[in-house]
Amino acid sequence: MAQTSVRETILQELEGLPEDRIPEVLDFIRFLKFRQETERAGQRFAVAVEKARTIAKERDITDEDVREEIQAVRAGQ
Repeated sequence: MAQTSVRETILQELEGLPEDRIPEVLDFIRFLKFRQETERAGQRFAVAVEKARTIAKERDITDEDVREEIQAVRAGQ
């Protein structure tokens, strides 16, 4: 018996599904893709924050310096 890939199995299962249920499958696939992209975005954000912290540390910029700068910018608006 030839091994069936998961993708092929999904397609076979899809063929046996009533037509009115197909949009639910599509919604689920889109949800999975959205969740994957959200996770990737979170990882990219974490890397960017860590890079910013490293640069700040190299330049002796403290959290208090950042807070003061933000307050100054807000005050000027």
